[in-house]
Amino acid sequence: MAKIRYTLAAVVATTGLVLGACSSTEDTTSEDTSAAASEASTITVEDNYGTQEITLPVEDVASTDNRTFEVLSQWGVDLVAAPQSLVPFTVEEYKTSEDIMDIGNHREPDLEALTAAQPDLIVNGQRFSQYYEDIKELNPDAAIVDFEPRDGEPLGDELKRQVTELGKIFEKEDEAEQLVADFDAAVERAKAAYNPEQTVMAVNVSGGEIGYLAPSVGRTFGPIFDMLGLTPALEVSDATSNHQGDDISVEAIAESNPDWLFVLDRDGGTNTRTTDEYTPAQTVIEENPALANVSAVQDGRVEFAPQDTYTNESIITYTEILNQLADAFEAAGENQE
Repeated sequence: MAKIRYTLAAVVATTGLVLGACSSTEDTTSEDTSAAASEASTITVEDNYGTQEITLPVEDVASTDNRTFEVLSQWGVDLVAAPQSLVPFTVEEYKTSEDIMDIGNHREPDLEALTAAQPDLIVNGQRFSQYYEDIKELNPDAAIVDFEPRDGEPLGDELKRQVTELGKIFEKEDEAEQLVADFDAAVERAKAAYNPEQTVMAVNVSGGEIGYLAPSVGRTFGPIFDMLGLTPALEVSDATSNHQGDDISVEAIAESNPDWLFVLDRDGGTNTRTTDEYTPAQTVIEENPALANVSAVQDGRVEFAPQDTYTNESIITYTEILNQLADAFEAAGENQE
């Protein structure tokens, strides 16, 4: 009987330990859940479609917006999905990562692949803005934000709005504030250094052809005319924002004889740059006989946007372009003294 009592006592004791352990586990799980709940929060941001509520911290992020890739990369944000063929070659971690679901390009998007990545936040915009409703329908549980620059609004303000709101979402408000400050400083530098008596022409080079980029509406450089108060060498009616520029003869461009020539290398920002068909914009400009006697070419006042610009029109890219122009304007001013 003593042995039996000992065994029963052991069982009771063991049962007590097990029950105690279960109770401890339940308490720990409950505490972890409560802690996670206390750490989670929500914020609201204003995008192009109104007020959006975002649960923080954001875990699984997808982006379709070219303007955001370099910014998000700089902030250390991992992506679960992106249109990798549209990612600038300078943002290599998104361009080549096998951990990112490739959703194709805007001409043939694979929106089902985006859904399969199960993002809890989708940063939509630029070339994918046209698919907003489709993306929303296919991802009912994901938050979606779209900060594509709005028509009629100054581009500089729109770029700052985008990065400021993204800073709130990714808890990078100080970093966003710095990007805005850098941009504003670059604008002021370039404005202060520019001589309004000197005329400016902006062109785009695509497939070896030169197209005219109109002030205000032309791709990339158009808004810079407004930001800096540049004096156009040539203005045409019904100018467009076409990605290839307006079809103006090179002779007409040369006849306007700009003091400065700003050049966007469209092919340099796409996969075309890796093919035998690619001719750098600098080569096209320098080897065009019609431009040989243009003041900008003769005086070495031809400024090329960074090669990745066409697929990387973020606030960082514009800051780089503006500082580049400020350097050139300042140098030209010093040479005239």
